[in-house]
Amino acid sequence: MVRNIQLRVSLKEEGTLGLKAKTAKYLGVSEEDIQIKVQRKSIDARKPSIYFNYKLEVYINEPMPSTKEYTFDYKDVSKAKPIHIIGFGPAGMWAALRCLELGYKPIVLERGKNVQERRRDLKAINQDHTVNEDSNYCFGEGGAGTYSDGKLYTRSLKRGDVRRVFESLVHHGATEEILVDAHPHIGTNKLPKIVQNIRETIIKFGGEVHFNTKVTDFIIKSNQLKSIILDDSKEMEVKRVILATGHSARDIFYLLHEKKIALKAKSFAMGVRVEHPQQIIDSIQYHCKGERNELLPAAAYSLVHQSKGRGVYSFCMCPGGFIVPAATSPGEVVVNGMSPSKRNNLYANSGIVVEINVDEDLYKYEKFGELRGLEYQKNLERLAFTSGGRTQTAPAQRLTDFVEGKLSEDLNPTSYQPGLNSAPMHSLLPKLIGSRLRAGFAEFGKKMKGYYTAQANIVGVESRTSSPVNIPRNEQLEHPEIKGLFPCGEGGGYAGGIVSAAMDGERCAEAAIADY
Repeated sequence: MVRNIQLRVSLKEEGTLGLKAKTAKYLGVSEEDIQIKVQRKSIDARKPSIYFNYKLEVYINEPMPSTKEYTFDYKDVSKAKPIHIIGFGPAGMWAALRCLELGYKPIVLERGKNVQERRRDLKAINQDHTVNEDSNYCFGEGGAGTYSDGKLYTRSLKRGDVRRVFESLVHHGATEEILVDAHPHIGTNKLPKIVQNIRETIIKFGGEVHFNTKVTDFIIKSNQLKSIILDDSKEMEVKRVILATGHSARDIFYLLHEKKIALKAKSFAMGVRVEHPQQIIDSIQYHCKGERNELLPAAAYSLVHQSKGRGVYSFCMCPGGFIVPAATSPGEVVVNGMSPSKRNNLYANSGIVVEINVDEDLYKYEKFGELRGLEYQKNLERLAFTSGGRTQTAPAQRLTDFVEGKLSEDLNPTSYQPGLNSAPMHSLLPKLIGSRLRAGFAEFGKKMKGYYTAQANIVGVESRTSSPVNIPRNEQLEHPEIKGLFPCGEGGGYAGGIVSAAMDGERCAEAAIADY
């Protein structure tokens, strides 16, 4: 017999009574007669009495099947027809893996370095303030996803099979916990090995992955993509190209714009990172004083507020994490957040961003046409560079000083390695963003008592939440003007995280071979 049940386990019971014993007691059977498969686990901390909620599949006096729902039938594609994939972030990786299953040869062209060599450039930006334009927190093997905490929560359930992506990650080395956690994540420290394993799978079955290979031009004849030009002037003939370059590949947007290939301005969001001591967030969310219970993970939060017709909301919240420099060019400061797998750092950080409507908010940038959002984004990043001290030091302010409109005499300790510089962010940020952030923070302080505190810093700027440009595509996922070009993932405006980008990569691979 198979029973599907939901169990609510108190924090005390979680620490003293095993889940199997609790399940047997609930069903009135012997522990020896059952096996359990955890389908979902979440924490309910809305009240002082904290509970773990379990969704279980219980097998009574019968064997439990494998937890895997999928097998990955990768074929030898060494002599198969090629599909060229530009970019090796989540969209590009899963497009390549899907090509292996479908019997086509993925040829991946990645402008950055592999994960091992990429680490040197991350060290350089953190310690020496040196930005490598092709190898940084956004570019390189695994894309921005490799150093983004590995947050796997997604709302894009209608665009593909989330479970399939999760099992693919487990197949390549992720823990099976991601299959059951309500808000799964892998961790910055574990992702590089998983990304490397994916690359090795692609090569093992006959695909190709080329690093330090930047695409600089497209050769188009009669609206058909014929070849691509690389930065060493080499020309490569192509039939199908999946363009998965990510939301920060501005050179690709400029190239398409110069060649008069259709683009669209896209709404996006910008703001700052706010950083609290993790203990403050724990005390708010878990109703505790001092250290949180050892059975509880570092607490997270999700906040949203409407201000003057625009959403102000938390983005990419990183409990027990750290803030990192995510610039992709010299002369700009961009911040992002990430966490190790244990989420055991002393600080919690989150983007707090404001919706930007490109049709209503950026009238001063209309001369830039479809690239107006990108130019607005760039201007704010240059402002952050100047006000931060013209290095990767970031402009910052105590949260309360920002809302109250006064310069901070000093700043709180931070996880941001390049360092912080006190700056009047309340007057530097455009009113479109700054006034709404100030209103949002004040409201967040009412929703989470203790959130609004002088012990928190805001750090600028969080500007790469999503692409400010959309590369259009038709129902066949192909560019409506250029045959053979398949815009994909975050760079095209079709994803918003690792899982949604991976699912879009799979869909684009399927579309690229449809009439090949």
